[in-house]
Amino acid sequence: MKQDAQKVFKADGVNLCTECFGSPTDPALLLIMGAMSSMIWWDEAFCWRLAGRGLFVIRFDNRDTGRSWEPGRPVYTVEDMADDCVRVLDFWRVRRAHLLGMSLGGMLAQIVTLKYPSRALSMSCLASSVWADAEPPLPEMDAKLLANSERTRSIDWEDREVAIDFMLTTGRLMCGGGRVFDEKRCRELSELEFERARDLRFLQNYLSLGGGEAWWNRTAEIHVPVAVLHGTDDKVLPYPHGEALARAIPGAKLVTLEGAGHELHKDDWGQVIDAVCFRVTASGQAEGKPA
Repeated sequence: MKQDAQKVFKADGVNLCTECFGSPTDPALLLIMGAMSSMIWWDEAFCWRLAGRGLFVIRFDNRDTGRSWEPGRPVYTVEDMADDCVRVLDFWRVRRAHLLGMSLGGMLAQIVTLKYPSRALSMSCLASSVWADAEPPLPEMDAKLLANSERTRSIDWEDREVAIDFMLTTGRLMCGGGRVFDEKRCRELSELEFERARDLRFLQNYLSLGGGEAWWNRTAEIHVPVAVLHGTDDKVLPYPHGEALARAIPGAKLVTLEGAGHELHKDDWGQVIDAVCFRVTASGQAEGKPA
C-alpha cells in the first residue's frame, strides 16, 4: 500500500483514513470492514477486481483501527460508526453508493441504509448478522474464538511479534474447514496492520461497543436490492445468522459460501464480486457518482 494514496480527513472531530480504487465517474461502492480490523483486510487485489467491473471502490479505516481515530479515547456507538460511513461518502462527494459490509460492517451497512435511505443504492452483507431479534435464538460464537477475542484485553499490543501472532491465530481460527489458510498473506497483512496502527490497544474498545437501539428490529424497512453472503463454517457468526438476515429483509438473496468461515477468502472473491455487481445492476440506477 502506498501511504500517499491514502487520504486522512477530519469531520465532526473524527479523523478518518480512506482510499479509493477506479474511476470516480463510475457508481460508488463503499466497503465497510468488521470489528478490530482496518481497511487493509479488503485486499488491494480484491478492490481492483471490483474496480475492473466498473465500480468506484472506497475503503476506509473504522475508528480505532489503522489511521482513523478520535482524540481523547471517547466512548462511541455503532450508530456513530454508521455515521462515519456517511462522512466518508461526503468526503468523496458521493451522493449515493452501493454498500458491502463484512461482519460488524454488515450491521453498520444496515443502520446506514435505515438511517440514510437516500444514500444507499444496494447492500451486500458478508459473514454478518441481522440487526434485530431472531427466532429461534441465533447460535453464539465458537468458544475458542470467544476466548481468543478476550485476549485483546491482556496482550502486549506494543510487542510486534505478540501482536502479529495474535492476528495470525485469529486468522487461522476464522478460516473455514473448506478453505486453505493463506498464512503468508495473513502475515503480510498483519505486519502492515501493526505498522499502520496508531495504537492497537484501542481495539479493546470494540469489546464494549453498543448503541443503535433506534434502528433495532427495523430491517424489514430496507427496500434496496440486498445480497447476504455467508459461509457454512463461520464460527464467529454461524450460518443461521446469515439465514436470519436474509429472512428479515424483503427480497434479500442468500448466497451460501460452502465451507467458508468468517473471512473474505480469495477462493470466494469471484462469487462475492458477482453477487455485489448483480445487486448494482438490480438497483437500476447509475448513481453513486461524485456530485
